[in-house]
Amino acid sequence: MKKEIKTFEEKYMRKEKFEFEVGDAIDVFFRITEGDKTRAQLFSGLVIGIKGTGISKAFTVRRISYGEGVERVFPYNSPLIEKVVVTKKGRVRRAKLYYLRGRTGKRAVKVKEQIGQEA
Repeated sequence: MKKEIKTFEEKYMRKEKFEFEVGDAIDVFFRITEGDKTRAQLFSGLVIGIKGTGISKAFTVRRISYGEGVERVFPYNSPLIEKVVVTKKGRVRRAKLYYLRGRTGKRAVKVKEQIGQEA
C-alpha cells in the first residue's frame, strides 16, 4: 500500500527544489487569477516555519504590512508558485520562529544574517 501511495504522490511532486531554510527572507511569486486574467503576485517576508514531508510539505512566510503581522502558508508542491527568490540568508537556532509573532517593529522581522559560505 505504501508503494502505491508513493507512486501516486510522485506524480504531483515539484521537480525543481527551492533552496531556502527557516530564517531566510524570501520573495514568493504566486500566480493568482482575477476574472479571466492571471498574474504573478509577490509576497515577500521571513520564513518562520517549514512543516510536513512529501506532497503535504508547506512553509509559512511572515511579513509586517502597515504595522500588522501577516502570515501566509504556501504548499511547497503547489503548481501556482512560479518561483521563490532568497533575498537574505538567515542564521537561526530554532526550527520554528513563532516567537516573532509577539514582537513589533523592526524586531518582528530581525534575524541574524548568515555571512559567507557554510562548510
